[in-house]
Amino acid sequence: MSKVPLTMRGHQLLEDELKRLKYTERPQVIEAIAEARAHGDLKENAEYHAAKEQQGFIEGRIKELEGKLSHKQVIDVTAVDAKGKVIFGSTVELLDEDTGQEIEYRIVGEDEADIKSNMISYTSPIARALIGKSEGDAVSFQAPSGEKAFEILEVKYI
Repeated sequence: MSKVPLTMRGHQLLEDELKRLKYTERPQVIEAIAEARAHGDLKENAEYHAAKEQQGFIEGRIKELEGKLSHKQVIDVTAVDAKGKVIFGSTVELLDEDTGQEIEYRIVGEDEADIKSNMISYTSPIARALIGKSEGDAVSFQAPSGEKAFEILEVKYI
C-alpha cells in the first residue's frame, strides 16, 4: 500500500472513528450477538444474523482504518513553504469563468472529502488540475458535465 496523505484534521477524524469502532461499537455488537444467541435457534434468528452482519462491517472498517493509518503521511499545510502554489491541504478560492461565481475548495485526502463542505479529494479532476498552479492562473479540466474553466483568485494555507 502506498502512502495515504492526510491533513491534520483528516488524521484526527480517522483516529476518532477507529477508537469509536474498537471501544464502543465492537463491544456493543458482541453483546448483541451474545444476547441473540441466548434466544435459541440461530437459523431463524434475525437479530443474530443482523448482529453478525454488523460485526463483519465493523471488523472490515477497523481493518481498513488500521491499514490507512499505518501508511499515513500527515501533511501540515501551515508548516510547508509552498511559495504560493496549490498543494495538498491548501484552500483555493476560484472564479468560475462560465458563471462568474466565486467558490472555495480545500484539497484533502479521500476519506475526508465532502463536497457539501467544499472539501475535495486530491484525486478529483479539479484538484489534479489545480495542484501546482498559483494565484492568477487559469485552470480548465474535464468535469462530468463537460469542460470547466476557473481562475485561481487566492491560495490559502490554513
